[in-house]
Amino acid sequence: MIRVLVLAGAALILSASLAAGAPPPRDADTGSSAVLLRVTVPGADGVSLGDLVWPSNPSSEVQSFQYPNDGSIVSVGRSRARVSAQPGVAAAAQAFSEVTVLSLFRGEIVAGRLTASVTAGASDRSVSGRSTGSVVTGLRALGQDVATSPGTTVSLGDWGSLTVLADGSGARERPPGAQGSIVALHVRLAADHGGLPAGSEIVVASAAAVAVAAERLGPPPRGVGTPRPRPAPRPTVPSAPEAADAGETVPGGPVLVPPEVSARLSQGGYVFPIFGTASFGDSFGGSRPAVEGGWHHGEDLFAPLGAPVLAVADGTLHTIGFNRLGGYRLWLRDDAGNEFYYAHLSAYSPLAVEGRRVQAGDVIGFVGDTGDADGGSPHLHFEIHPATMLGLGYHGVVAPYPILLAWRRAEDVSFAAGRVYVPARSAQGSLPPPGAVLLQADDIGSTSGLVPGALERALSTG
Repeated sequence: MIRVLVLAGAALILSASLAAGAPPPRDADTGSSAVLLRVTVPGADGVSLGDLVWPSNPSSEVQSFQYPNDGSIVSVGRSRARVSAQPGVAAAAQAFSEVTVLSLFRGEIVAGRLTASVTAGASDRSVSGRSTGSVVTGLRALGQDVATSPGTTVSLGDWGSLTVLADGSGARERPPGAQGSIVALHVRLAADHGGLPAGSEIVVASAAAVAVAAERLGPPPRGVGTPRPRPAPRPTVPSAPEAADAGETVPGGPVLVPPEVSARLSQGGYVFPIFGTASFGDSFGGSRPAVEGGWHHGEDLFAPLGAPVLAVADGTLHTIGFNRLGGYRLWLRDDAGNEFYYAHLSAYSPLAVEGRRVQAGDVIGFVGDTGDADGGSPHLHFEIHPATMLGLGYHGVVAPYPILLAWRRAEDVSFAAGRVYVPARSAQGSLPPPGAVLLQADDIGSTSGLVPGALERALSTG
């Protein structure tokens, strides 16, 4: 969807609620917005491209754009943006904007790629607003290379200035609220230049996300300090016929040598799935039209490309390879029968071998953007399938958000703390509580691009 809007007068580039380093205002609501390109002209009409506000218009993509028609002021290649948000007691919001092959004022300012990516999450457990994944590459101004470290500002002769990666993220503990905002490139004109009058501004690739936790009406969920669930009996998985996967599933993948990583174990043996800095919200149950059921079955953990991905528990790896949605992905089954799904990896470690036994904290892969995440911010898609819910097939999942928060603090949390998402008009009606004994189970390997029978083989070989 392409949106080109004419703006009257000197509209503000960012609202006051996105002031640098400030938490969201008290009356803010959970939401997100993004802009691919905005040109503001004092006292006259400007132009806006890919102007998104959740939930009215969640995505935009263009192949190329010029303004004016001859491209004398601005020209861009393929560009795209998307926004999402999930209000609630564990609120989350994300925004992404990316512009490629930028040229301003007939090549006086050029850049290869400008990416603005922000996330915000807020609950009574944690608040976070970050711009992880935002980057500018190949930036040159007036024939000189320009540093692209966040907050860099340079003069443009006597007619203007530009600022790179202006970050306005902030958070507050009470009431819980956070925001992430970033402008990849902001050009200000101090004098007439290139067809624009003094006072004009050009914003390229901006994103903003606000998360404000709703007041919890009932008692808080079980969380930090709750005991680890006792191992459940292994469910009986009926056999599934082997079938061709239409060429979408390819075993194996690129292998990299893991770095020297020593992950700290929690008392019960779980670790956070990414080593190093990572950010995430609570998007479990959000709309995902391309996924079975149409909703998000896990959580997206944003981290630098190539960040080590860790086994969260002692267990066995299986269903390793590439498919259309998950890209390079794998499954880990722990000793209690719980299943963990990792997707969008950039590569595997040498430990990622079908049926290989691993220990909590082992490096099994690396953060990437493969599969349907291609072109977006590098992240790990992570799902938790408790053993007691495997009978529901691929929909037997819980929200990873409260569990991941506990793992980040090196403390265990029961899977009962995860929110269960039941689709409307669910055939099951209700889900069994943790600890229920299932009389029948289905192979979750038959959905979401997995090889039919793969889970059965993993369970039977134990």
